[in-house]
Amino acid sequence: MGAGTNENTNSLLRDWFPKGESLDDVSDSEVQEACDSLNRRPRKRLKWKCPWEVYHCQSLHLL
Repeated sequence: MGAGTNENTNSLLRDWFPKGESLDDVSDSEVQEACDSLNRRPRKRLKWKCPWEVYHCQSLHLL
């Protein structure tokens, strides 16, 4: 994963966990929701498959 990908992912995580806010009050279910959302988001570098599809070698047929 390149530096640009890492920075992009950090930016996407800010949708759930704003910069400067404490993570002490974040529940496990909120973390899981963020992970699931990111892992089901299609990526250009994965030929528009999502990481979940690539890892599990399955198609989600989201459209």
